[in-house]
Amino acid sequence: MKNILVPIEEHDSMPAVLETAWRFAEMFEGRIEGIALGPDTGDLIAADFVIAGSIFDEKTRRELVEHARRLFEDFMHLHNVPASAAGVEGVTYGWAGGDMSTDSGIGAYGRVADIVVIGRPGAGRGDPRRATLESVLFEAGRPILIAPRKAPDKLGENIVISWNRSTETARTIGFAMPLLKRAKRIVVLTVTGAMSPGPSAEMLAKSLQRHALAVDVVNIDSGSRPAGKVILEQCAMLGADLLVKGGYTQSRLRQLIFGGATSEILASAELPVFMAH
Repeated sequence: MKNILVPIEEHDSMPAVLETAWRFAEMFEGRIEGIALGPDTGDLIAADFVIAGSIFDEKTRRELVEHARRLFEDFMHLHNVPASAAGVEGVTYGWAGGDMSTDSGIGAYGRVADIVVIGRPGAGRGDPRRATLESVLFEAGRPILIAPRKAPDKLGENIVISWNRSTETARTIGFAMPLLKRAKRIVVLTVTGAMSPGPSAEMLAKSLQRHALAVDVVNIDSGSRPAGKVILEQCAMLGADLLVKGGYTQSRLRQLIFGGATSEILASAELPVFMAH
């Protein structure tokens, strides 16, 4: 996982996103690439027509791109990360350049990244936008790493796989194999109430053990409690520093109306989440 894309936008979680991306890059001696992000025109117009007009003014857009670049490069300089260049080894950084990208643009550009690191979305004015996460998740065809509000002290040593037997989770585990091969401990967790038809946790564990991975199995009955909350509680009890989970096994519309494990985790996760659809 050498190509790590980070959309740069002014929000409260941006420092944690950058630090999470940096810790991830250290694991694989990867290149962190920043790209300026702004909301889609339709989103802005729906929110505030006056703001939309000012942001899509060419001069303002240039200033926002330059501000995003400074924010990104200042972090890299502070952490002694060198710019990408011939002969430079280890973790490096680069800037994508160009104009400010939209959510859908990030989704498309993410197809040439190994992973895209974004912040956990929220409803507050200073929170990352859910539209960014969903655009990358559904359009990039690549995994995402969702950074919590506070950057982790460690990453990927103790991994929990939330196994619901779904195609989405199976694909996510495939993407996560470089991480799983580095982990000290892996727990395959199943929680009743969030399951699809398919192989059991024990079957998945045996499959992973053939890769010489240390894997345990935990099966939990959630009762009447929301599955997403039980998954996060188990992650805390197990001391996990990364959750691997398929995104939106149920449709987005169904989760918007009725809730679901993905929505609950996106609302409350305090550890990094590795997710794909």
